[in-house]
Amino acid sequence: MVLHPTVIANLLAAYIASFMLVYAAFYGAQILKYWNIQSGEELQLILERKTYLISTLLGYTFGLQLLSLFLYIFTADSLTPLFVGAMCAAGTLNVSHFGYSVLVLKILNFILAGLWLVLNYADNQGYDYPLIKKKYLLLAIIAPFIVIETLLESAYFLGMRADVITSCCGSLFSSENAAGLGSEIASLPALPMLWTFYGVMFCTLATGLYFYIKGKGGYCYAVLSLVMFIIALVSVVSFISLYIYELPTHHCPFCIIMEDYHYIGYLLYLLLFGAVVSGIGVGILLPFRQVDSLKFMLTGFIGKLALSSVLLYLAFTALVSYQIVFSNLIM
Repeated sequence: MVLHPTVIANLLAAYIASFMLVYAAFYGAQILKYWNIQSGEELQLILERKTYLISTLLGYTFGLQLLSLFLYIFTADSLTPLFVGAMCAAGTLNVSHFGYSVLVLKILNFILAGLWLVLNYADNQGYDYPLIKKKYLLLAIIAPFIVIETLLESAYFLGMRADVITSCCGSLFSSENAAGLGSEIASLPALPMLWTFYGVMFCTLATGLYFYIKGKGGYCYAVLSLVMFIIALVSVVSFISLYIYELPTHHCPFCIIMEDYHYIGYLLYLLLFGAVVSGIGVGILLPFRQVDSLKFMLTGFIGKLALSSVLLYLAFTALVSYQIVFSNLIM
């Protein structure tokens, strides 16, 4: 194991999140089975008292889960000097085959945790907890993923050895290297991907604004938000990184978080993840607009989510466009 303060912070955050989610999932199972707001039985009263406490604790736990994605990437980057061949987080994550598996799970769990927070906020606005079973069902889906993430993250950090020789980002994200997903994405032609990015982004923003103004097309916007998220991640490797580095062969999605590039990667990813959670959140809440206790607040809240998502995607696009326009690289 590599003893490093950020490693300890990652493991501590992971264990706290897993413990809290298992604890909450236990009571969540009881709520799914026994909850009846019309009942005056003792069990119902106990569940009502506990759900407020559990929801509050889960709010902090999922907030910690959101931060853990960026902490994990920061940690991988900070450990770079310890491994021969590593130039950035890409090499550190490649020290063990668990590294990238944990990253994928953290991305998935970031989105799921964000959606739970959206659902929980909406539920807390109703006097009768109208979405309580929905949010605890979502919790039951999320909890196993968080636990698996914790186990794999533990295996990754605890199995680290400083004498391991790893690969640099130049080989992992090389268009000339046929092996690996990163190389396959890097080999995508930059200009067609650029037009795909702006084309899909235009459709996404137009759909989001149409829903915000007219209240129609919400499900379409939620789907487009997810599609745009995936395309944006691919675009970072395919062409966005090239303009930031001003090198036609450097496709790494991790070097952009380094000081040499003013940590612009953190801002790009923060905007992107905020946009996709807000966008999908629109689709998650749409089926509940007619719930009596939520009818007056939910429409406005969904509209705010859609507008937030649109603005975040717009800010992401503006930042990418700025990098392209003022880059010395000409494709």
